Amino acid sequence: MAFPERFSNLPDYAFPRLRTLLDHHEPGGEPIVMTIGEPRHAVPDFVAPTLQAHVAEFGKYPPNEGTPGLLAAIAGWLRLRYGADLGPDRIMVLNGTREGLFDACMALCPEVKNGRQPVVLMPNPFYQPYSAAALSVGAEPVYVPATAATGFLPDYTALSPDILDRTALAYLCSPANPQGSVASRDYIAKVLALAEKHDFILLSDECYSEIWRDHPPVGALQVADEVGADPERVAVFHSLSKRSNLPGLRSGFVAGGPEAIARFRQLRSYGGAPLPLPVQHVSEKAWSDEAHVEASRALYQEKFRVADKVFARIHGYQGPEGGFFLWLPVDDGETAALRLWRETGVRVLPGAYLARDVAGHNPGKGYIRVAMVAPKEEMQRGLTQLRDCLYG
Repeated sequence: MAFPERFSNLPDYAFPRLRTLLDHHEPGGEPIVMTIGEPRHAVPDFVAPTLQAHVAEFGKYPPNEGTPGLLAAIAGWLRLRYGADLGPDRIMVLNGTREGLFDACMALCPEVKNGRQPVVLMPNPFYQPYSAAALSVGAEPVYVPATAATGFLPDYTALSPDILDRTALAYLCSPANPQGSVASRDYIAKVLALAEKHDFILLSDECYSEIWRDHPPVGALQVADEVGADPERVAVFHSLSKRSNLPGLRSGFVAGGPEAIARFRQLRSYGGAPLPLPVQHVSEKAWSDEAHVEASRALYQEKFRVADKVFARIHGYQGPEGGFFLWLPVDDGETAALRLWRETGVRVLPGAYLARDVAGHNPGKGYIRVAMVAPKEEMQRGLTQLRDCLYG
């Protein structure tokens, strides 16, 4: 039987790889899971009563693009957060932001760019669906190092004109997963200028935008407005998973130029999975309420301070500017993760599983990713055991 070749070079996804690495070894203590970015702060109080009030609407087909109330709530939040004035024709609801980040290539990547195979740029390391999305449309994924030398953000301006002229789409994640780095106004403005010069679209993954240490991260929409960029040059992606501690709700959105969103909507009308109406009602409440976000952010800011204290004397430690991951330097991520599991029961993710080898080098190999999602006391215990085991 013939199967497609386009995904043949994809490694196993990070978490199956981790199970293969660790699960045939006994943990060295009570397990503390610090691998997956699954928020464990309290679910907002309005979720259960809102679902109950609308439970009968599970019996109705929901609108694909989002209810008018939900689209209005998202538009209101974008105005409040970024000063962006977008109509409903520039927003589409997503069944989890992963859907939109993948479908962006399907909806927006041309078959040919300047007579050649198109390129999709992405940071390295990166959120793994970016790569599969590029491959799904026959584009060439180009992995651009996001290392300490580049401020843990990809330096797209350093790429050759040959690559940039073939570029159709460029992914950016800020705050970055896994490093927690935040793109500045100047950084985003330079990428938008590059996109204008070489005719590509910036796909800005801002799912961690509401978890920050000192200052709210700037967004691509507000920078695009400030520099007068073509609205079609940028599409942004946001989620309730991290902002509202609702990963199981599978609710997010994409916002961009009217032509881009029209193409998203057309594709989704054929193959998308619309959010059930009760979920859309909960989402409307979540985008309209900041109190639960502020309370959750305060807990993460406490966790940043705990991590800074635990690793205060560790050479190379750099606390994140945003998001909830630590990107900790080690000699070898797999070796460190296995040792940590066998000696303490603390479970972390090798950084190489989030990156690709380029010219024989994997920029994640010398790191582990640690999710600070557990309750503070459990997280502090896990971090202390990690420090004593790997850096003692």
